[in-house]
This record gives sequence, structure tokens and C-alpha cells, in this order.
Amino acid sequence: MRINVPRPLIIVVAALFSSYMIVLAFYALNTPIDPNAEPGEPGSDIFGAREPFYVGIALYAFATVAVLIPDKRPRMPIWLAAFAVGIAVVVPMLSTWSIPFPGRDGGNGYATWYVAGVGALMTIIAVRRRPGFAWAGIAFLVIQTSIWAGPGALAGIGVIGSASWVGIAHLLTNALSKAVRDSQRFAVAERGAAEWQAAQEAHLNERQFRLGQTTVMALPMLRTIQQSGGDLTAAQRAECLHLEGAIRDEIRGRKLLNDAVREQVMLARRRGTTVTLLDEGGIDDLEGGELDRVLHALADALRRTNADKVIARTVPEGSDVAVTVVGLRSSDDGSASLLGDGAGDDEIELWLEIPRVAANA
Repeated sequence: MRINVPRPLIIVVAALFSSYMIVLAFYALNTPIDPNAEPGEPGSDIFGAREPFYVGIALYAFATVAVLIPDKRPRMPIWLAAFAVGIAVVVPMLSTWSIPFPGRDGGNGYATWYVAGVGALMTIIAVRRRPGFAWAGIAFLVIQTSIWAGPGALAGIGVIGSASWVGIAHLLTNALSKAVRDSQRFAVAERGAAEWQAAQEAHLNERQFRLGQTTVMALPMLRTIQQSGGDLTAAQRAECLHLEGAIRDEIRGRKLLNDAVREQVMLARRRGTTVTLLDEGGIDDLEGGELDRVLHALADALRRTNADKVIARTVPEGSDVAVTVVGLRSSDDGSASLLGDGAGDDEIELWLEIPRVAANA
């Protein structure tokens, strides 16, 4: 079972978490480091200048909105990822510029909100498939914190925790991407297997159907051949040729055949007409009444024609015509031989285009 998490829900959760970072920043502006300190005394205010701190908060809020704007592309654009990393570089510098002492033991309260903020921002970038940019932002945060407060402050103010968020996001994103790729490959393989199985079943059913038709047509003549010991009359030999043509029709005619068409083709051949049926897939889309109408028109044409040759061929899909029927009559009356010509030209005795859709439709 596949569980889909709504994308808007993920965006809302990320927005709420990032908004919490901004709330902590404003809380730090109004919270003295020492609650017992009087205004103006050391510890009453840890900020040397508040303006850079405000600028840092504004830049972080703007970057958060930019990376959380819904986008149809699952992967974040490079320019947006680079912009977010730039914000991750600027905001820590602005924030620590406002704090006159490093506070290695975490004594600066929530003034180092930017550490979690940058971690959240880089986590979003990692989730949106730009892990290289996310790790670049974390690397700068580690370097900046080590210079400002020393390596010992990395754990105290949460830099290691922010790096852990990005690491977990990177691993989960890779795992989910691999799972999606695997599921797509499995789906393609499953469709291929299903199509192969359907094709095999279709071939088997077609073969069994054709064998059944051949058996029905040829069995009486085979019994006659067996009973006569192969000594057939001229009429019986001609009937064998007609049956051979009928069997060939089952292979080449396919959907052009129904009981009425088979009957008229056999009658036409017994009259001496050469009949060729060619189904090239042009009427595969016809079913039910439309197909019956087309085949009924073909059977009626075979019944009425006196041509020496009849060719019925399907027309490729996309045309208004489903089947064309051409009847040819030989014009060789002996005069062509007297003139030295090998044979006369055939005349068109029948030309019929059976429409794909009934005229009244």
C-alpha cells in the first residue's frame, strides 16, 4: 500500500518550524541574559547593536518564504539554492556582530537562534534535492562558529544538531528517491510482463481459433481423401484448392471474415473468381454493430459481383473508409494475342469503398 503525504502539509510544517525560529529571535531581543540585572548593568542586554540583528531576521524570513513557495519541480533551482546558502552565510555574521561576547556555555540565551534557523533552511534545501548546497551552508556555519566562539561551542549552541538535521534529511531523501526509482522500474517491469503475457495469451487464443476453423473446413475433405485413397475427381481437386484459399483467408483476412463472408468467398471461388482478402489492421478499432455492418456490405458485394478477380483490403485507421473492394474483369478476348501483345489489361468491374461509420450516423 502506498501512503501519500500531502505536499501542502509538509510546506505548512516547515513554515511553522521556521516561524518558531523567528519567534525565538524576537524573544531574545526582549530577554536580558541576567534576569536580576538592572537596566544598564552588565547582563541586562547582550546586544551591542540591534539593527544588524533585525536585518538578519528579515533576510532569514525572506529566504524561508522563497524556498517554501510551491513549485512543480521536485528539485530546487540552482539559483534559489545558491541564494539560500548566501543567506546562511550572511545571517550568522549579522547576528554575531550584534552579540558582543561569544557565550561558549550557552549563556547568551536565544540570541544564537540563527544556528537552528540556518539548520532548518539547509534541511529544506536538502529535502529539495540540493544536498551539496545544504552541506556548504552547514560547513560555513561550523567555520564561523569555530572562529567566533571556538570549536567547543559547536555542541553548546546547536551547530552539531543542525548538521544532524541536514544529514538525516540527506539520507532520507536519498532513500526515498531510490525507493521511487525502484518502484518505477518494478512498475515498468510489471507492465512489460503483463503485456508479454497478454500477447502470449492472444497468440495462443488466435492459434487455437485458427486451428479450430481450419479443422472445421478441412476435416470433411480430409475424410474424403482418406476414403478414396487419394484418388480424387477433378471437382474434388478444385474443392481442395478452394479450401486451401479459405485456410489462407483465415491467416490473411482475420477480421474481414465472418460466416457470411466465408460463405460468399467460397461461392465466388466456385464460380471461378479469384478472391484475395487482406486485413492489415485497419478495422481493429471496429466492434459490434459497426464491424457487422462493414462485413455485411463486403459479403453483399461478393454475392453481386461477376468479376474475375476480387481484392478486399482494409484501410489504415484515420480514414473515413474501412474497406476497399476492387473487382477486375479480364479483357483478353484473343485480339491481344493476334496483335502480338502478351495479355490484355484488366477492366474494373467493381469499385466499392465501405465507410468506417454508417452514413446515417
